[in-house]
This record gives sequence, C-alpha cells and structure tokens, in this order.
Amino acid sequence: MPSLSYYIVTTVLRLKGLKKIFSQDPIPYEKLRKEDIRKPSKRMLKGNTSTQFMVLSTLVTALVPPKNENDQFLLLYCPGGAFVSGPNLLSWDSLARLVKNTGITAWMLDYPKAPESKILETTQNIDAVYAKALEKYHGSNIILMGDSAGGNLILTLTQRLIEKKLPLPKRLIAICPAFDGSLTNPEIDKVDPYDCILSKKGVQSAKKMCQGNLKLEDPMMSPIYGSFKGFPPVDLFMGEYDILYPDQKLGRDKMKAEGVDVSVIIGEKMPHIWPLLPFMKEAIKSLNEIEQIILQQMN
Repeated sequence: MPSLSYYIVTTVLRLKGLKKIFSQDPIPYEKLRKEDIRKPSKRMLKGNTSTQFMVLSTLVTALVPPKNENDQFLLLYCPGGAFVSGPNLLSWDSLARLVKNTGITAWMLDYPKAPESKILETTQNIDAVYAKALEKYHGSNIILMGDSAGGNLILTLTQRLIEKKLPLPKRLIAICPAFDGSLTNPEIDKVDPYDCILSKKGVQSAKKMCQGNLKLEDPMMSPIYGSFKGFPPVDLFMGEYDILYPDQKLGRDKMKAEGVDVSVIIGEKMPHIWPLLPFMKEAIKSLNEIEQIILQQMN
C-alpha cells in the first residue's frame, strides 16, 4: 500500500491544478512556465556551487559538489516539462541532492522549448551539449539522466549517437520517460483518471506544439519507433498511475527484445515523475536508489 506521505503529496498536486492544466487544448504552457527556475538560489544548491554557460540556445548550469575530489564523471540531466517548460524546483532539488550525496559533477540543461522552438532545434541543442561534454569527459564516464520529456530526449540522443557511431554514455537513468509522442495506446485512457499530474489532451497538445514538420511517430519525437540495439545499460523508473506507463511497458519490452541491459523499477500506484516528488516516502527511497546507481558507476 502507498504511504501516508503519498496521499498527502498527490492531494497537494491535485489541488495545485496541474491535472487541469494538462487537460486543456491548447495547453496553457505559460502557467507551467511560472514554475520555471533558470538560476538556482543558494538554498537550492544545498552546499554545491554552480556556474552557467551557453551551448547554442541552451543554458547549462554546472553543479559542483562541495568536495570535488573526482571530476572525471559527469551526470548530464535533461529535465522534463512536456517540451514547453522547465526546469522547476523539483528538478533543481533532486539534482542538487544527487550531486551533494554522490560527489559527481552535473549539468542541468535548460534547452529550447515549444512552441517557440520545435523538436529539431531542441535535439540539435541536446546533441551540441553532449558534444561539449565529450570535450572534457570520456563517454564512458558520462551518465545521462532525464525525466518525462527529458527522458525522451536522452533516449533519442542515444539513438542518434549509435547511428553516428559517436562515443556512448556509460548509463541512462530514465525517469517516467515519454516513449511515444502519438499517445495512441488505448491503455492510456484507462490510466488517465488515476494520473494526478498529466492528462492525455494536454500532453498531445504540447507534443503538437513541438513537432514542427515531423510526424509524431518519427523516432526524433518517439524513440519507441527507433532502435534500441547497442544501447548502454538503462535504469527505467515507471509509475503505474502515469499516463505514459502503457508506452513505457512497450518500450521496456522492446529494449529487452533488442538486447538492452534494462533494470526496471515500477512504482505501485505511483504518479508521473514520482521519484522526484518531495517528502514522499516512495520518492525518497527511489532517489536513494538513483544515488547508489551513480556511485556504482563512479567506482
């Protein structure tokens, strides 16, 4: 059974009206952007230090731990936000904690968003940031992490790296990623009433805002229509009460069928991006697991 903290957090999320925002077409992305944070406060950094620099149109914030004893490893983080917003407090809080507790350096990517930017510009920026990272770090010392739309971006990035025969990251940590931009899976409608954050109508609207001239089934938008052959190991966090869960199950199965070493963590009755939610017992446990994953890669 979910914890008491789960019921408190999910109730607060419903009261905040996120579900209402994601139930509209067109999605009122300006409301989501009110939660965006481009520069973290000292309190958000949790004792880490930060510097910022631009790569194309992406603002990269480098978070460095208090004791920067091992600068050989990099955690490259693509936050979610339905391709129209972010990063927000949940993104900064989770990443700052991971940096402080593991000692890894991390880059937070504030990449171009829709509707002003389309997916081809966004992915071009993600590619450029990864190329910048390779100037200092070996691919085998880079961990990609992303949630929701950010999880989508690290999956499609890896597909392009394999296609171009470029150095691959050591591991992917995908938190409730979007595998299929078309959202045509009939199981989604069954999950929608239980998701306290997302709704199909708003997510579809956001996807259309960023697709440009591409089809929603294009692998650039929907990694499930591309190949996962040759992928590095993947840690896949999924929540049963997430409308993206049905497609995540299909993505998981395709990864396994194509030989990917995928470790699956399923949150029973958990909502979208549950490992990043504050105060929730289940989220704290999963973030501890992510810490251990990072520490294992650094050893």
